[in-house]
Amino acid sequence: MSDASPGSKSASAEANNAALASAESAETSAPAPPAEGAGPYDGASPILLQPAAAKRANATVIGMLVAVLLCLVLALPLAFFTAKPAGQSYRPAVDVSAAAIDAKGVAGFIPVAPALPSGWTVNYARWNPAGSDGVAFWEVGYVTAAQQFIVLTQTAQPNPTWLAGRTDNANVTGDRPEQGTSWELRDKPGTSTSLILTNKTTVVLRGEFSNGAVPLNDLDQLAVAVVNSLNGAAGK
Repeated sequence: MSDASPGSKSASAEANNAALASAESAETSAPAPPAEGAGPYDGASPILLQPAAAKRANATVIGMLVAVLLCLVLALPLAFFTAKPAGQSYRPAVDVSAAAIDAKGVAGFIPVAPALPSGWTVNYARWNPAGSDGVAFWEVGYVTAAQQFIVLTQTAQPNPTWLAGRTDNANVTGDRPEQGTSWELRDKPGTSTSLILTNKTTVVLRGEFSNGAVPLNDLDQLAVAVVNSLNGAAGK
């Protein structure tokens, strides 16, 4: 076998060199693998809004801010005018006389609407239809100047069960004179004290135990006002 000529060896070497150069070029131009933990958009160009889109986005934000400011402007005066003085709670005005007139036809008697002592307020005034005890009655809730609660009830058809329920099943402890009348006194220590007047109708005044005491003086004031109201109604 004859050896290859010098010319053919030179050509073969050049071909090998060219192949090596091509491989190195491919390795250099290939993209580097992403770094560990890199996201799919790392290194990507930021998304830019077109001028028109950016203007619309700004307008939306400004509109929202304007709406919030308008709501605040409208709400502040309302909050100012409805604010309650410190230490006082809101109680709706109740017209006891008007409610009594409305209940007169159903009650069959003139419900009492006593004049309020100074500083007192009324929580409610209503006619209650008969329940399981068979007694329908007029009822008014009072808050005294000392923040004590007293309930007035009046009926033309009392019975022992109803009276016991209206007085917290308290025991009879005596009588109490009020404006020329005699009221039965019932007391349940730590719960309530009640005064009961029986005439053409039966009126019960029940004072709840609160602030460490029963408002007996307040019961006296309301009893006098009730007697005056009954006398006034009788004279009509």
